[in-house]
Order: sequence, then structure tokens, then C-alpha cells
Amino acid sequence: MHITRRRTRQIQVGTVKIGGDAPISVQSMCSTDTRDVDQTVEQIRQLEAVGCELIRVAVPDEEAAAALPRIKAAMTVPLIADIHFDYRLAVKAAAVVDCVRINPGNIGAWWKVEEVIKAVNDRGIPIRVGVNGGSLERPLLEKYGWPSPEALSESALNAVHALEDVGFTNMKVSLKASDVHHAIDAYWLFAHQSDYPLHIGITEAGTAMTGAVKSAIGLGYLLANGIGDTLRVSLAADPVEEVKVGFEILKSLELRHRGINVIACPTCGRVEIDVVRMANELEKRLGHIKTPLNVSVLGCVVNGIGEGKEADIGIAGGEGKGILFKKGKLVRKVPMEELMDTLIEEVEQLAKEKEAEGNEEAPSGMDLSRRQPGSPQSDRSSTLGREIPVLPHR
Repeated sequence: MHITRRRTRQIQVGTVKIGGDAPISVQSMCSTDTRDVDQTVEQIRQLEAVGCELIRVAVPDEEAAAALPRIKAAMTVPLIADIHFDYRLAVKAAAVVDCVRINPGNIGAWWKVEEVIKAVNDRGIPIRVGVNGGSLERPLLEKYGWPSPEALSESALNAVHALEDVGFTNMKVSLKASDVHHAIDAYWLFAHQSDYPLHIGITEAGTAMTGAVKSAIGLGYLLANGIGDTLRVSLAADPVEEVKVGFEILKSLELRHRGINVIACPTCGRVEIDVVRMANELEKRLGHIKTPLNVSVLGCVVNGIGEGKEADIGIAGGEGKGILFKKGKLVRKVPMEELMDTLIEEVEQLAKEKEAEGNEEAPSGMDLSRRQPGSPQSDRSSTLGREIPVLPHR
């Protein structure tokens, strides 16, 4: 499958480019109280350690806004302020952060938005127009009867056009819903009527497992159809898990190549080693490696090399012994009690060698999905089975 990405404008959030031919970035949001600087910074460091490329914090009041300079000073990745209701918090945050998210459904009168625009223009930072199914403008709810994909799309387009009317184009857009179908349709409708970069996500997706599945389906569908420039996997879990799932979605579609990809057999009655424990331990102990490597953990000595032949390196075990192999070829036999530590050491060494050769992740993020000039658009009309509403397009 070849993925051709939707052609979008490009913006920059701090050091991270979003849209155009930039790699699809992975972001998350702190679950800490922003007013607690120490706790928030600690969580930010955990997120940075697993590769999070942009981090958002809630700014619900003046005390939270006042904490932003200290938080920003302790970060190595861009900081985004999440604002609802009070435009004054957005104005104050704009003096510190790399991007301001506002919600057109609750930010208030247009003059308040203009104040935010002045503040972000002073620093040359972008706005994220964040539309959400739970906080749509009343006129759109009355028009459509519910927060439908059409309502979400129209809300986003109205906001975009209003910003364009005053000459502001430095923005990205999100249209989030908790229902996978509705989110897909909303993004699809907007993507066919605007070329601004899209932040994609399934909001309120659920617990770690449920939310990961919903996000993989929803975001995977959008990404496979070329839609999406940055993403967040929204989980009722440690935000570190959001980042891990986000990268796994991108790696599965070969849109990003980053870190260890563990190949592990599903186990069966023939397995004589604890593949499940070993695979989980492997992911945990090798989470610091950024070099893309396929690492295999298999439970059958007889078939292990054959089943893991696509891996860069791997182990197989059974009958009290283990083997280490690279690129489908046996390297040596290893005592079972030394098998995991041996593999960890070998993977770390292999990663160092690849880095020295200059084979780590390319500047483009190993993005294989850029649209080729003249490549056709998908002919999908609408998952709703209805004609796409034609809204003003500029």
C-alpha cells in the first residue's frame, strides 16, 4: 500500500514543522495540575524521554498561566497552551508558549479572538483551532440538531475563514469527536475543503486498551487516506502511553520509523519460554533507543530463525537452550538464563553501529507518504453516503 498524503500548508510550532512534507508528529497532554510546576515538569520529562514531540498543558486560570514561564524553561520540546472560555488566558500564554489552542465553541465574541490574534502575531506563533463535538456553537447545534460531522466541519471552516478575513493564516485545525465514524467523517469533510494542516485524534477514546484500539482504527484510517499532520492518542491513562501508541500507529503504516519494533510469536502449546514476559521486558528496557530496529522474540528453536528472518536481530528458545540470530542467520547459542541480557546488549550495540553509519531516522522522519506531483486524489465521496456539503472555500 502506498500512502499519498494530503498536500497542506506548513506551519512551525517551536522547532517542529507541521504539514507540508514534514513528518507526522506525535504529541500528548499533561494530566497534571499545571499550577504544580514540579509535578508538571516531571511528567514532561517522562514524555520527552519516550519521544513526545509537542506537549500541551491546560491553562484554566491565572495561576496556571503564571506557571507557564517556569514550565517552558524546563522543556526541550515545544509547549502548547490549551485555552477554553477566557481569552485573557490565551493572551497571557501567548507571551510564553509555542502555540495556543482555542475552541471556537466557547472562546466568546469575535473581538476576544482578535485580541488573541494580536498576541500570537506579536510572537509569530500559530493558533490551533480546536473544534470539539462536546462544545459546538449553539447556532450549529440548532442547525444540525446534534454535533454531526457536518456541524464540526462547518464550525472549523467558519473559524478558519474568519481568521483569514483579518489576514491570519498561521494555524492548524482539529475536529475531534469520541465516535470513530463521526471523527473520520468530520476530518474528511474539512480536508476536502481546506489545506490547513490537521491535528487528528479521537477524543475521550477510553482506557489504555479501548482507547488504543479506537485510535488505531480512526487515526489509522485517516492516515492511510493521507489525512493528518500531527496526532494525539487520547487515553484515560498515563500520557506516556499515548506517545507509545501514537508512534506504533505511525510505524505500523510505515509513516515513521523510530525505535524498536518487537516481533513476538503469539505463543502456543509448543512454547517453552515465557515469550510474553520477555517481549514486554524487551520493550521496557529498550525504550530509550531511537534507531529503527526490528527485534524478534520467539519461543521455538526449530522454527524461530525462519519466523524471525525479517528481524534485524532476535532470540528463540526452548528445551533449556536459546539462540541468537541476526538477519535470519544463527550467531551463537546462549544459555537460557543469559538470553535476555545478551539480546539487550546486542541490540544496544547494533543501534550504536547504525547510528555511526548515519542510518538513524532521516530528517524527514522516514516519511514515505508525500504526495507525488499529479497523483490522484482518493475518490471516496463520504462515509455518510451523502454528498459533501460545499461550504465557502478560499
